[in-house]
Amino acid sequence: MGRVGFGSTVIKRQGWVRLASPVALTPQTLNGSQQTTSHHPIDLAGGEGMDVERRQSEIIDDFVKRAAALYDAAPNLAGLILEATAHPSLFAFSEILSVPSLPTLKGTEYSSSLDVLRLFAYGIWSDYKRNAGCLPVLLPDQVCKLKQLTVLTLAEIEKVLSYDHLMEELDVSNVRELEDFLINECMYVGIVRGKLDQSRRCFEVQFAAGRDLRPEQLDNMIQTLNNWSGTSDNLLHMIQEKIKWADTMSDANKMHRKEIVDKVEEVKKSLKADLHLQGHGEIFSEPGGMMDYEEDRARPKRRRQPLA
Repeated sequence: MGRVGFGSTVIKRQGWVRLASPVALTPQTLNGSQQTTSHHPIDLAGGEGMDVERRQSEIIDDFVKRAAALYDAAPNLAGLILEATAHPSLFAFSEILSVPSLPTLKGTEYSSSLDVLRLFAYGIWSDYKRNAGCLPVLLPDQVCKLKQLTVLTLAEIEKVLSYDHLMEELDVSNVRELEDFLINECMYVGIVRGKLDQSRRCFEVQFAAGRDLRPEQLDNMIQTLNNWSGTSDNLLHMIQEKIKWADTMSDANKMHRKEIVDKVEEVKKSLKADLHLQGHGEIFSEPGGMMDYEEDRARPKRRRQPLA
């Protein structure tokens, strides 16, 4: 089955975005940030100082192996689903949902457990409220998990989430309760990172973990990947053309440079030849040269008269 990245690590079917380095948040710092009257945004990085990426992958693998070993054991499978959906560190469920033993729950008294697993894989809190009559009552840990997943889904749609919208989607009655949830159950856990802007009454999402890919999203995802592939091919073709053009220009420049060097050498040789010929011409033509010397040799020499 396909795997996508959780930060720098790879885990099954989970489109996680790399989170910033975690920082320790103590109850004192949390309370201090919530009680502040400052109008500046509160910037908190998520994380518990643990390897969330590796832990997530290990948890998924463990539940998949356990589910695969429970074929034709509906009560045990229902218990496993309850455990998985309440697990505080598990946020991906489609891998478990794809285990071949899970469809055996259909038509049994535990079939609603399969619906719960689908809800946690693809749904949000409002989906549960609309279908609460045909679903089991969720445990407090499951409620918290489903609300965490709701925040992730909202973060996929918008990067600035208003407090009013969040309170409506999460069934939260006041800002203090909302900020407590975002800090303690989302940012501290490491699934989102962002700023709580009290003056604007909004949560600015910087990074968020991606949820399981819903079946109806497959066509859009395939189309997006095809578009990306086509754009990449066009860009690669353009780069190759630019490389060819650069190589052609480089060869032309080399030839032009060679022609200039050759012409310079020709000019140098021509100048040397001209200077050589000019030098010989001056020896025979200038006064006092070779001709005058020959004339002096032909003249009779005078003898000096002895002194008396």
